[in-house]
Amino acid sequence: MLAVTAGCSAQVATDPEGADKPGSGSGSRIDPAGPASSSPSAKPAAAASKPPAKPSKKPSKKPSKSASEKPAPPKPKPKTVLASGDQGDQVRELQARLRQIAHFNRAPTGYYGSVTAAAVSSFQAKRGLPQTGTTDVITWQRLLGMTKKPTAAQLRPPAVEKPAPKPDPRCMTGRVMCISKTSRSLSWMIDGKVMSTMDVRFGSQYTPTREGTFKVGWKSRNHVSTLYDTPMPYAMFFSGGQAVHYSADFAANGYSGASHGCVNVRDKKKIASLFDQVRTGDKVVVYW
Repeated sequence: MLAVTAGCSAQVATDPEGADKPGSGSGSRIDPAGPASSSPSAKPAAAASKPPAKPSKKPSKKPSKSASEKPAPPKPKPKTVLASGDQGDQVRELQARLRQIAHFNRAPTGYYGSVTAAAVSSFQAKRGLPQTGTTDVITWQRLLGMTKKPTAAQLRPPAVEKPAPKPDPRCMTGRVMCISKTSRSLSWMIDGKVMSTMDVRFGSQYTPTREGTFKVGWKSRNHVSTLYDTPMPYAMFFSGGQAVHYSADFAANGYSGASHGCVNVRDKKKIASLFDQVRTGDKVVVYW
């Protein structure tokens, strides 16, 4: 047997025919690189090609709360306590309280007219409230918190009697309603003596009160104008449709307005008393 060197390892010579005997293991060669199955590159193809990762499904963004919310409904208007056209003791209290803080510059009348509405609006503007001229709950509560309960004298201040103007000579005899446009007053006189005096106002330049000497033609205690459809209590007519009568508007708004030609009186008690004293046929003198 010959020992032959082949490569780097010794091998035993086999049958000259080169036929391998079973189980001898001859003829096998050792790959220097080792068995093919041990190569790191020999991985299954399926392992080399992994399926791509599925993209993660992120939830869609929900609309913001502010975008999905409906606008808030408007706040309801505060409840009205008093408004134009109202009259009574609560209106008188309102006027007295407004007078305490210099928003109402006259004696309380108990009638809610344009002057009272303007005073309320002025108060509301000063306090940062909506200027409606109407006394709502918020306005009323704010006013109560800033003022004191009016006294009886504040609610019904005593009338300050004006000195009677020098009467026209035509007023010095008999029973006369002596009416001065200069002093804006009416004096009820009997035989030259002044029995009572009261404030009056007259018609505008478009409907002036006539001047001269007249007589009371007729009287109507609860008269309503058929021309203007307005109340004319204690009316004493002296020249056509012109009369001396009580005016709620004069009581509420003073000299900011005018009549349609009549002589307006704002003191209801005085005109009521005068109505009971004046007779049909008594003299009426209207002068400057």
